[in-house]
Amino acid sequence: MKKIAFVVMACMLVSALTGCKKVQKTDNSLENLKARNVFVLGLDDSFPPMGFRNEDNEIVGFDIDLAKEVAARLGVEFKAQPIDWDAKELELSTGKIDCIWNGLTITPERLEALAFTKPYLNNDQVLVVRKDSGIKSFSDAAGKVAGVQNGSSAQDALEHNPAFKASLKNIVPFKDNLTAMNDLETRGVDMVIMDSIVAAYDITQSGKDLVIVDDVLAKEAYGIAFRKNDLKLRDAVQSVLEEMAADGTAEAISKKWFGADITVIGK
Repeated sequence: MKKIAFVVMACMLVSALTGCKKVQKTDNSLENLKARNVFVLGLDDSFPPMGFRNEDNEIVGFDIDLAKEVAARLGVEFKAQPIDWDAKELELSTGKIDCIWNGLTITPERLEALAFTKPYLNNDQVLVVRKDSGIKSFSDAAGKVAGVQNGSSAQDALEHNPAFKASLKNIVPFKDNLTAMNDLETRGVDMVIMDSIVAAYDITQSGKDLVIVDDVLAKEAYGIAFRKNDLKLRDAVQSVLEEMAADGTAEAISKKWFGADITVIGK
């Protein structure tokens, strides 16, 4: 009895000295996905051209086309699941979705909490303004009102540029970028801080009287985020993406949405 107690105490002491490390859970993420036979992608369904609803209310987009092909090559069904973008990490951690795949920027903070693929697209955080705004640079934006999507990397970019943030008169949060851009058109805000890929696509498709300011607030890259322990699933998706890049599928999807191959998979 004393021997057992000694062993227990010794184990407790070792645990304390090593920082009480948690036991790593077994990673069955890929096996579980195939057993469920469905790959659930979490997205903001108002984020063209990455993921959005078309005139028939179907969820379409560049990320959707990529993900559908990945699911097909993994041998499972595909499901696009709209989520509250401001609560995306919670949606993932509770198991409601398998990944966040919708123009999600890789940041140091997110890398600490999530398991990311390698980047598949590069992007910039920029200012979108009305053509008649007179705003042509960051200095022109001083004293103006900016709109930004809640939970977006645009918010992160503002936090990492405190001088620019302090120069603004006010920052108005929006649920999604399309709502923010509509408010910009009706002069509710003076600018929207957002992804250049999304801004350029929306301006081109809609013909809105808006322009992108040349100054870049932050350069970034898009990745696909999984739960921290779901490395097998993350690696399987990465492997399929690299296959798609090698056989020209990723290039074809990119040309469909952007008119050119702007992917950085395997490059």
